[in-house]
Amino acid sequence: MSFKTLNLNKALQKAIDEAGYTEPTLIQQRTIPVVLEQKDVIASAQTGTGKTAAFALPILQLLFSKQDAPKRSKTIKALIVSPTRELALQIAKNFKVYGKHTNLRTGVIFGGTSIEPQKDILAKGLDILIATPGRLLDLHKQDLLNLDYVEIFVLDEADLMLAMGFIDDVKKIERLCPENKQNLLFSATIPYKVEQLAKTILNTPERIDVTPSSSVLDQVSQRLYYVPKRYKIPLCLHILKTEAQGSILIFRRTKFGVDKLYERLVEFGYKVERLHGNRTQTERQNALADFKRGKVTILIATDVAARGIDIDQLDVVINFDLPNVAETYVHRIGRTGRAGHYGTTFSLCSADEKSYVKTIEAFTNIQIPVVEDHPHPLDKNAKPIIHKKKGSKHKKGRKGQGSKKKKKRWY
Repeated sequence: MSFKTLNLNKALQKAIDEAGYTEPTLIQQRTIPVVLEQKDVIASAQTGTGKTAAFALPILQLLFSKQDAPKRSKTIKALIVSPTRELALQIAKNFKVYGKHTNLRTGVIFGGTSIEPQKDILAKGLDILIATPGRLLDLHKQDLLNLDYVEIFVLDEADLMLAMGFIDDVKKIERLCPENKQNLLFSATIPYKVEQLAKTILNTPERIDVTPSSSVLDQVSQRLYYVPKRYKIPLCLHILKTEAQGSILIFRRTKFGVDKLYERLVEFGYKVERLHGNRTQTERQNALADFKRGKVTILIATDVAARGIDIDQLDVVINFDLPNVAETYVHRIGRTGRAGHYGTTFSLCSADEKSYVKTIEAFTNIQIPVVEDHPHPLDKNAKPIIHKKKGSKHKKGRKGQGSKKKKKRWY
């Protein structure tokens, strides 16, 4: 299938050709016609499948077709809400690439930076606004933007939005828009909370699920290492020294974990940067720019921060901490092995993460090859360590106190 079969106008087709696009991805094939029919949509697809173009192209088409109609001055017609600054900037960049041959005006606003330039952008008038929730509500409270004429509302990366605690803000923003608008919800995964949110804002939506195909996973060589938790850093250093080559993205579960691994790798002389929510906007942008330019070869990130990473040729993904959600694992490894290139993933599994492996393998229907010949193997019979909480001991038969169950802490 070619983009020409999707009935996009000449202005968009020209921009697509100039961007080097040849065939639409599966999410684009299935979503663009439905959005053009002005139906509500709930869609799920992993990173790297072309989700942004799946909603950006039909939105530009729908708004472009109305350009000859009498215009309301400086009114926002399409609103895209994104959870992070990096994602908002990425979406805005794509809208400008696809809409370069139209007269549609696109702007982006987000927190963590000066509000004054964003006020100026809004004052000049926009057709399409991409925004993070907090800054959007802040500017609305100051009566600096009007959402009364929004025709299309997009909630992007809905699962991440809820994980970051934005659900109340999202509901508030949706209520600020007209009731008769078209609503589009996109998410890498569709957990229960996203389903519940969709029921409150979507009107008889078309459901579109693009699950990872075996061909996508075939482009990625997966390796699994069972290792005691305390030896994960030494094993990671071993992998970096002996096997991992090229551009490397390492996932850690927490901001503290990112910083700890970053410090150790710096000690060993690696060119490394880090991404997490406690870093400033400038620090995060510089870290990503240095990684893309090859100034640093290793980037350590949390899942939340990594959602804004858009890299065409990533060589290696290391799951330092395995995710407890199978879709997140696929989401991570899907960042490598793109566009016909092969990638490699290394996953470090401690005793308490063994159940995650079973879930991932059941979801992908692939058994991850285990590497047993490495310096820090895990005892096959190893079990999670149980730590007794201090002060939890109670003498038997002590009057007035019953026995308390000992809490388990899993490492």
